[in-house]
Amino acid sequence: MATSGLLMEVCVDSVESAINAERGGASRIELCSSLMEGGTTPSLGLLQVIKKYVEIPVFVMIRPRGGDFLYSDQEMEVMKTDIKLAKSSRADGLVFGALTEDGRVDTAVCMELLAAARPLPVTFHRGGGITERNVMRILEGSGAQEFHCSARSSRDSAMKFRNAGVGMAAPMAAPEYSMKVADVNRVRALNAIAKNMV
Repeated sequence: MATSGLLMEVCVDSVESAINAERGGASRIELCSSLMEGGTTPSLGLLQVIKKYVEIPVFVMIRPRGGDFLYSDQEMEVMKTDIKLAKSSRADGLVFGALTEDGRVDTAVCMELLAAARPLPVTFHRGGGITERNVMRILEGSGAQEFHCSARSSRDSAMKFRNAGVGMAAPMAAPEYSMKVADVNRVRALNAIAKNMV
């Protein structure tokens, strides 16, 4: 867990990744779906099952779709509804963000979402993660006490039958017989590097 005031959050999209993140020393989980799209709102079923298997806090991504962070009125309605549902399903915190059409933080939209999120803590989301290559530089330069990563590695599927002639989706989709999951050793390595910085 967190030591020396440092908090490490690991972004996950499966029960396996959540368990691995906790075993690796993560202080908190950011729960998403569709990590290939930068993370979208996960199912309530996924949240509820993960809450049964981990003890660290689970913050839920509130993002109705991939792509940019400029949201329509209808998407805002979806986000507020998702916030209400995540709160009722025992989310420990929420993760969201919104930008204006010219790329600035949309303060008005974020304040609306913050009001809906109360009393849960919120993380502003709009950026990249941390890797073994950049964690020292980022922590040295920023003085941050919290950091976020997915710490994922690929693992082969246990599926024995494989039909190479039929793909599941578009060419940019994840390979059907390989899964990206949080890697206990990568979480530990990032945690160790970061803890040596503080």
